[in-house]
Amino acid sequence: MRLYLTALKPTDSVTDGFLPAARALGCEVTVLTDRPDRHPGAVGCDVRDPRALIDTIEHLGRPDAIFSNSDHLQAETALAAGYFGLPGKDWRACAAAKNKFLTRRRLAHAGVEEVFSVRLGPGDPVPERVPYPVVVKPREGVASEDVAFVEDDLAAAVAEVRKRRPGEALVVEEYLDGPLRTLETLGDDSGLRVLGGFATTLGPLPHFVEERLDWAPDGPHEHVLAALRALGVGFGACHTEYVVTSRGPRIVEVNYRVIGDHCDFLLADVLGVPLFEWILRVHLGDRAPAPPPATAYGSAVSLVADRPGTVKEAPGHESVDSGGVRLWHRPLRAVGDVVSLTHTNRDYLGVLRAVGPDRERVDAAIAGYRAARPWVVE
Repeated sequence: MRLYLTALKPTDSVTDGFLPAARALGCEVTVLTDRPDRHPGAVGCDVRDPRALIDTIEHLGRPDAIFSNSDHLQAETALAAGYFGLPGKDWRACAAAKNKFLTRRRLAHAGVEEVFSVRLGPGDPVPERVPYPVVVKPREGVASEDVAFVEDDLAAAVAEVRKRRPGEALVVEEYLDGPLRTLETLGDDSGLRVLGGFATTLGPLPHFVEERLDWAPDGPHEHVLAALRALGVGFGACHTEYVVTSRGPRIVEVNYRVIGDHCDFLLADVLGVPLFEWILRVHLGDRAPAPPPATAYGSAVSLVADRPGTVKEAPGHESVDSGGVRLWHRPLRAVGDVVSLTHTNRDYLGVLRAVGPDRERVDAAIAGYRAARPWVVE
Protein backbone atom coordinates (compact mmCIF):
# COMPACT_ATOMS: atom_id res chain seq x y z
CA MET A 1 0.00 0.00 0.00
CA ARG A 2 1.31 3.40 -0.95
CA LEU A 3 0.54 6.30 1.40
CA TYR A 4 1.32 9.94 0.65
CA LEU A 5 1.48 12.20 3.70
CA THR A 6 1.46 15.98 3.20
CA ALA A 7 3.20 18.14 5.79
CA LEU A 8 4.68 21.55 6.51
CA LYS A 9 7.01 21.68 9.53
CA PRO A 10 7.85 18.43 11.38
CA THR A 11 5.57 17.57 14.32
CA ASP A 12 5.66 14.90 17.00
CA SER A 13 2.24 13.70 15.85
CA VAL A 14 3.66 12.81 12.44
CA THR A 15 7.20 11.77 13.43
CA ASP A 16 6.29 9.69 16.49
CA GLY A 17 2.67 8.89 15.70
CA PHE A 18 1.58 8.60 12.08
CA LEU A 19 4.85 7.50 10.46
CA PRO A 20 5.40 4.56 12.84
CA ALA A 21 1.69 3.70 12.47
CA ALA A 22 1.99 3.65 8.68
CA ARG A 23 4.99 1.35 8.88
CA ALA A 24 3.09 -0.94 11.27
CA LEU A 25 0.30 -1.16 8.69
CA GLY A 26 2.78 -2.14 5.99
CA CYS A 27 2.53 1.11 4.03
CA GLU A 28 5.18 2.53 1.75
CA VAL A 29 5.19 6.17 2.87
CA THR A 30 6.19 9.25 0.90
CA VAL A 31 6.18 12.58 2.73
CA LEU A 32 5.34 15.52 0.48
CA THR A 33 6.36 18.89 1.89
CA ASP A 34 7.50 22.39 1.00
CA ARG A 35 10.34 21.89 3.53
CA PRO A 36 12.10 18.71 2.34
CA ASP A 37 15.28 19.64 4.21
CA ARG A 38 13.40 19.17 7.49
CA HIS A 39 11.87 15.76 6.74
CA PRO A 40 14.29 12.87 6.09
CA GLY A 41 13.66 11.28 2.70
CA ALA A 42 10.80 13.65 1.83
CA VAL A 43 9.87 14.85 -1.65
CA GLY A 44 9.66 18.59 -2.23
CA CYS A 45 6.29 19.87 -3.43
CA ASP A 46 4.13 22.98 -3.19
CA VAL A 47 1.70 21.23 -0.86
CA ARG A 48 -0.50 24.32 -0.54
CA ASP A 49 -1.46 23.94 -4.22
CA PRO A 50 -3.69 20.90 -4.91
CA ARG A 51 -2.70 20.99 -8.59
CA ALA A 52 0.95 20.60 -7.64
CA LEU A 53 0.05 17.80 -5.22
CA ILE A 54 -1.88 15.89 -7.87
CA ASP A 55 0.87 16.33 -10.45
CA THR A 56 3.62 15.21 -8.05
CA ILE A 57 1.69 12.15 -6.88
CA GLU A 58 0.87 11.07 -10.42
CA HIS A 59 4.56 11.37 -11.29
CA LEU A 60 5.70 9.34 -8.25
CA GLY A 61 3.15 6.56 -8.49
CA ARG A 62 -0.54 5.95 -7.96
CA PRO A 63 -1.60 6.19 -4.29
CA ASP A 64 -3.67 3.99 -2.02
CA ALA A 65 -4.19 6.85 0.43
CA ILE A 66 -3.40 10.56 0.73
CA PHE A 67 -3.41 11.97 4.25
CA SER A 68 -2.46 15.07 6.22
CA ASN A 69 -2.51 16.02 9.89
CA SER A 70 -1.67 19.66 9.17
CA ASP A 71 -4.20 22.34 10.07
CA HIS A 72 -3.22 24.20 6.92
CA LEU A 73 -3.37 21.40 4.33
CA GLN A 74 -6.70 19.64 4.88
CA ALA A 75 -8.61 21.12 1.93
CA GLU A 76 -5.68 20.69 -0.48
CA THR A 77 -5.13 17.10 0.62
CA ALA A 78 -8.86 16.32 0.36
CA LEU A 79 -8.96 17.67 -3.20
CA ALA A 80 -5.99 15.49 -4.17
CA ALA A 81 -7.59 12.40 -2.60
CA GLY A 82 -10.80 13.15 -4.45
CA TYR A 83 -8.99 13.44 -7.77
CA PHE A 84 -7.61 9.92 -7.37
CA GLY A 85 -10.95 8.54 -6.18
CA LEU A 86 -9.64 7.71 -2.71
CA PRO A 87 -11.38 7.86 0.67
CA GLY A 88 -11.03 11.32 2.14
CA LYS A 89 -12.61 14.38 3.65
CA ASP A 90 -15.00 16.72 1.86
CA TRP A 91 -12.84 19.68 0.83
CA ARG A 92 -15.76 22.03 1.51
CA ALA A 93 -15.96 20.81 5.10
CA CYS A 94 -12.20 21.32 5.44
CA ALA A 95 -12.51 24.89 4.18
CA ALA A 96 -15.48 25.67 6.43
CA ALA A 97 -13.75 24.27 9.51
CA LYS A 98 -10.46 26.06 8.93
CA ASN A 99 -12.03 29.46 8.21
CA LYS A 100 -13.59 30.71 11.45
CA PHE A 101 -15.88 33.12 9.58
CA LEU A 102 -17.21 30.31 7.40
CA THR A 103 -17.70 28.14 10.49
CA ARG A 104 -19.93 30.75 12.12
CA ARG A 105 -21.91 31.32 8.91
CA ARG A 106 -22.53 27.62 8.30
CA LEU A 107 -23.65 27.01 11.90
CA ALA A 108 -25.97 30.02 11.83
CA HIS A 109 -27.51 29.11 8.46
CA ALA A 110 -28.11 25.55 9.70
CA GLY A 111 -29.86 26.85 12.83
CA VAL A 112 -27.38 25.11 15.13
CA GLU A 113 -26.26 28.19 17.06
CA GLU A 114 -25.97 31.97 16.83
CA VAL A 115 -22.72 33.62 17.94
CA PHE A 116 -21.99 37.26 17.14
CA SER A 117 -19.17 37.30 14.61
CA VAL A 118 -17.85 39.87 12.13
CA ARG A 119 -15.24 39.33 9.45
CA LEU A 120 -12.71 42.12 9.01
CA GLY A 121 -10.74 42.18 5.77
CA PRO A 122 -7.39 44.00 5.77
CA GLY A 123 -8.95 47.34 4.81
CA ASP A 124 -12.35 47.00 6.48
CA PRO A 125 -13.41 49.56 9.10
CA VAL A 126 -13.77 48.39 12.68
CA PRO A 127 -17.43 48.18 13.78
CA GLU A 128 -18.39 50.81 16.32
CA ARG A 129 -20.94 48.74 18.23
CA VAL A 130 -20.13 45.24 19.43
CA PRO A 131 -21.38 43.20 22.41
CA TYR A 132 -18.36 43.63 24.69
CA PRO A 133 -16.42 41.68 25.78
CA VAL A 134 -15.31 40.28 22.45
CA VAL A 135 -12.42 38.27 21.07
CA VAL A 136 -10.29 39.28 18.07
CA LYS A 137 -8.51 36.47 16.26
CA PRO A 138 -7.00 35.68 12.86
CA ARG A 139 -9.61 34.13 10.57
CA GLU A 140 -7.42 31.05 10.06
CA GLY A 141 -5.10 31.24 13.06
CA VAL A 142 -3.66 28.47 15.25
CA ALA A 143 -2.06 28.02 18.70
CA SER A 144 -3.84 31.04 20.24
CA GLU A 145 -1.53 33.32 18.29
CA ASP A 146 -2.76 36.93 18.14
CA VAL A 147 -6.00 36.10 19.92
CA ALA A 148 -7.05 39.07 22.04
CA PHE A 149 -9.72 39.48 24.73
CA VAL A 150 -11.20 42.97 24.39
CA GLU A 151 -13.36 44.70 27.00
CA ASP A 152 -13.36 48.10 25.27
CA ASP A 153 -11.56 49.98 22.46
CA LEU A 154 -11.86 47.36 19.77
CA ALA A 155 -10.17 49.65 17.26
CA ALA A 156 -6.93 49.67 19.26
CA ALA A 157 -6.95 45.88 19.63
CA VAL A 158 -7.55 45.34 15.91
CA ALA A 159 -4.78 47.79 15.03
CA GLU A 160 -2.36 45.88 17.26
CA VAL A 161 -3.16 42.53 15.66
CA ARG A 162 -2.99 44.02 12.16
CA LYS A 163 0.53 45.26 12.90
CA ARG A 164 1.65 41.67 13.39
CA ARG A 165 -0.53 40.24 10.61
CA PRO A 166 -0.65 42.74 7.77
CA GLY A 167 -2.87 41.73 4.90
CA GLU A 168 -4.70 39.01 6.85
CA ALA A 169 -8.42 38.80 7.55
CA LEU A 170 -9.58 38.79 11.17
CA VAL A 171 -12.79 37.89 12.96
CA VAL A 172 -14.39 39.65 15.91
CA GLU A 173 -16.60 37.38 18.01
CA GLU A 174 -18.53 37.59 21.23
CA TYR A 175 -16.60 36.21 24.20
CA LEU A 176 -17.94 32.80 25.21
CA ASP A 177 -17.88 32.54 29.00
CA GLY A 178 -17.84 29.12 30.62
CA PRO A 179 -15.86 25.89 30.89
CA LEU A 180 -13.85 24.99 27.79
CA ARG A 181 -14.20 21.41 26.58
CA THR A 182 -13.16 19.28 23.62
CA LEU A 183 -14.79 16.48 21.67
CA GLU A 184 -12.63 13.98 19.81
CA THR A 185 -14.21 12.05 16.94
CA LEU A 186 -13.27 9.58 14.24
CA GLY A 187 -15.51 8.89 11.28
CA ASP A 188 -15.80 6.88 8.10
CA ASP A 189 -18.38 6.78 5.32
CA SER A 190 -20.90 5.21 7.70
CA GLY A 191 -20.79 7.96 10.32
CA LEU A 192 -18.99 9.42 13.34
CA ARG A 193 -17.70 7.68 16.43
CA VAL A 194 -17.10 9.68 19.61
CA LEU A 195 -13.73 8.82 21.13
CA GLY A 196 -14.07 11.04 24.19
CA GLY A 197 -13.10 14.53 25.26
CA PHE A 198 -11.11 16.73 27.60
CA ALA A 199 -11.70 19.61 29.99
CA THR A 200 -9.31 22.44 29.17
CA THR A 201 -7.72 24.77 31.72
CA LEU A 202 -6.70 28.15 30.31
CA GLY A 203 -4.26 30.66 31.71
CA PRO A 204 -5.54 34.05 32.90
CA LEU A 205 -7.20 36.51 30.56
CA PRO A 206 -6.61 38.52 28.42
CA HIS A 207 -4.72 35.61 26.83
CA PHE A 208 -5.90 32.13 25.89
CA VAL A 209 -2.97 29.82 26.64
CA GLU A 210 -4.00 26.19 27.17
CA GLU A 211 -2.26 25.04 30.34
CA ARG A 212 -3.81 21.65 31.00
CA LEU A 213 -6.25 19.09 29.56
CA ASP A 214 -7.96 16.47 31.71
CA TRP A 215 -9.89 13.45 30.51
CA ALA A 216 -13.62 14.26 30.58
CA PRO A 217 -15.47 11.97 28.17
CA ASP A 218 -19.01 13.06 29.08
CA GLY A 219 -20.63 16.26 27.84
CA PRO A 220 -23.25 17.83 25.56
CA HIS A 221 -22.16 15.77 22.58
CA GLU A 222 -25.40 16.08 20.60
CA HIS A 223 -24.96 19.81 20.06
CA VAL A 224 -21.36 19.39 18.96
CA LEU A 225 -22.25 16.51 16.64
CA ALA A 226 -25.04 18.62 15.12
CA ALA A 227 -22.49 21.37 14.47
CA LEU A 228 -20.13 18.90 12.79
CA ARG A 229 -22.94 17.61 10.59
CA ALA A 230 -23.81 21.19 9.59
CA LEU A 231 -20.20 21.76 8.57
CA GLY A 232 -20.02 18.48 6.66
CA VAL A 233 -17.36 17.15 9.03
CA GLY A 234 -17.41 13.40 9.48
CA PHE A 235 -14.70 11.43 7.72
CA GLY A 236 -11.40 11.03 9.55
CA ALA A 237 -10.24 12.51 12.84
CA CYS A 238 -11.54 15.79 14.22
CA HIS A 239 -10.79 17.84 17.34
CA THR A 240 -13.58 20.28 18.29
CA GLU A 241 -13.37 22.91 21.03
CA TYR A 242 -16.51 24.29 22.62
CA VAL A 243 -17.62 26.31 25.65
CA VAL A 244 -20.48 25.32 27.95
CA THR A 245 -22.11 28.75 28.33
CA SER A 246 -25.20 29.74 30.31
CA ARG A 247 -27.11 29.55 27.00
CA GLY A 248 -25.82 26.08 26.23
CA PRO A 249 -22.74 24.77 24.38
CA ARG A 250 -21.19 26.99 21.72
CA ILE A 251 -18.46 26.02 19.28
CA VAL A 252 -15.11 27.80 19.57
CA GLU A 253 -13.38 26.12 16.64
CA VAL A 254 -13.28 22.91 14.67
CA ASN A 255 -9.83 21.51 13.96
CA TYR A 256 -10.24 18.90 11.26
CA ARG A 257 -7.37 16.69 12.41
CA VAL A 258 -6.48 14.78 15.54
CA ILE A 259 -5.95 16.72 18.79
CA GLY A 260 -2.38 18.01 19.22
CA ASP A 261 0.11 19.07 21.90
CA HIS A 262 0.68 15.40 22.80
CA CYS A 263 -2.97 14.90 23.70
CA ASP A 264 -3.24 12.57 20.70
CA PHE A 265 -0.80 10.26 22.47
CA LEU A 266 -2.74 10.79 25.71
CA LEU A 267 -6.00 9.87 23.99
CA ALA A 268 -4.43 6.67 22.70
CA ASP A 269 -3.10 5.89 26.18
CA VAL A 270 -6.42 6.49 27.93
CA LEU A 271 -8.40 4.39 25.44
CA GLY A 272 -5.69 1.76 25.14
CA VAL A 273 -5.91 1.67 21.33
CA PRO A 274 -3.50 2.24 18.40
CA LEU A 275 -5.14 5.58 17.58
CA PHE A 276 -2.77 6.63 14.80
CA GLU A 277 -3.26 3.30 13.02
CA TRP A 278 -7.04 3.65 13.37
CA ILE A 279 -6.97 7.05 11.69
CA LEU A 280 -4.80 5.86 8.81
CA ARG A 281 -6.90 2.73 8.31
CA VAL A 282 -9.93 4.92 7.65
CA HIS A 283 -8.02 6.74 4.89
CA LEU A 284 -7.01 3.36 3.47
CA GLY A 285 -10.68 2.41 3.15
CA ASP A 286 -11.34 0.48 6.37
CA ARG A 287 -14.16 1.13 8.81
CA ALA A 288 -13.39 3.05 11.99
CA PRO A 289 -13.42 0.60 14.92
CA ALA A 290 -15.86 1.13 17.78
CA PRO A 291 -13.94 2.85 20.59
CA PRO A 292 -13.79 0.89 23.85
CA PRO A 293 -14.48 2.41 27.28
CA ALA A 294 -11.50 4.28 28.68
CA THR A 295 -9.04 2.08 30.55
CA ALA A 296 -7.51 4.88 32.65
CA TYR A 297 -7.59 8.56 33.60
CA GLY A 298 -5.20 10.94 31.89
CA SER A 299 -3.95 14.53 31.97
CA ALA A 300 -1.62 16.58 29.81
CA VAL A 301 0.10 19.56 31.40
CA SER A 302 1.78 22.19 29.28
CA LEU A 303 4.76 23.59 31.14
CA VAL A 304 4.47 27.29 30.31
CA ALA A 305 7.23 29.87 30.71
CA ASP A 306 6.13 32.55 33.17
CA ARG A 307 8.96 34.96 32.38
CA PRO A 308 11.38 35.80 29.59
CA GLY A 309 14.97 34.70 29.99
CA THR A 310 17.36 31.84 29.32
CA VAL A 311 16.65 28.20 30.15
CA LYS A 312 19.12 27.26 32.89
CA GLU A 313 17.79 23.83 33.94
CA ALA A 314 15.41 21.44 32.23
CA PRO A 315 14.32 17.81 32.56
CA GLY A 316 15.01 15.60 29.58
CA HIS A 317 12.91 13.40 27.34
CA GLU A 318 11.88 10.58 29.66
CA SER A 319 9.16 8.32 30.97
CA VAL A 320 8.82 7.37 34.62
CA ASP A 321 6.47 5.38 36.86
CA SER A 322 5.20 6.94 40.05
CA GLY A 323 2.64 5.41 42.38
CA GLY A 324 0.89 3.44 39.66
CA VAL A 325 0.97 6.39 37.26
CA ARG A 326 2.99 6.45 34.04
CA LEU A 327 4.40 9.86 33.11
CA TRP A 328 6.04 11.04 29.90
CA HIS A 329 7.95 14.31 29.66
CA ARG A 330 8.68 15.85 26.27
CA PRO A 331 10.93 18.95 26.32
CA LEU A 332 10.14 21.56 23.70
CA ARG A 333 13.09 23.79 24.62
CA ALA A 334 16.67 23.09 25.66
CA VAL A 335 19.13 24.45 28.19
CA GLY A 336 20.56 27.65 26.75
CA ASP A 337 17.48 28.57 24.74
CA VAL A 338 16.31 32.16 25.06
CA VAL A 339 12.62 32.49 25.89
CA SER A 340 10.56 35.51 24.83
CA LEU A 341 7.00 35.50 26.10
CA THR A 342 4.33 35.55 23.39
CA HIS A 343 1.31 34.67 25.59
CA THR A 344 0.45 31.86 23.17
CA ASN A 345 1.01 28.12 23.04
CA ARG A 346 4.47 28.98 21.67
CA ASP A 347 5.50 29.68 25.28
CA TYR A 348 5.47 25.98 26.15
CA LEU A 349 8.74 24.70 27.59
CA GLY A 350 7.64 21.09 27.64
CA VAL A 351 4.63 18.81 27.87
CA LEU A 352 3.99 16.33 30.67
CA ARG A 353 1.37 13.65 30.14
CA ALA A 354 0.26 11.22 32.79
CA VAL A 355 -2.01 8.17 32.81
CA GLY A 356 -3.19 6.37 35.91
CA PRO A 357 -6.13 4.75 37.69
CA ASP A 358 -7.79 7.99 38.86
CA ARG A 359 -7.36 11.76 39.01
CA GLU A 360 -6.12 11.85 42.59
CA ARG A 361 -3.10 9.68 41.81
CA VAL A 362 -2.46 11.38 38.48
CA ASP A 363 -2.47 14.82 40.15
CA ALA A 364 -0.09 13.63 42.87
CA ALA A 365 2.32 12.13 40.33
CA ILE A 366 2.32 15.32 38.22
CA ALA A 367 2.95 17.51 41.28
CA GLY A 368 5.78 15.23 42.43
CA TYR A 369 7.45 15.21 39.02
CA ARG A 370 7.29 18.98 38.64
CA ALA A 371 8.73 19.53 42.11
CA ALA A 372 11.59 17.09 41.51
CA ARG A 373 12.40 18.16 37.93
CA PRO A 374 11.66 21.87 37.54
CA TRP A 375 12.25 24.05 34.50
CA VAL A 376 14.37 27.04 35.50
CA VAL A 377 14.28 30.20 33.36
CA GLU A 378 16.33 33.21 34.45
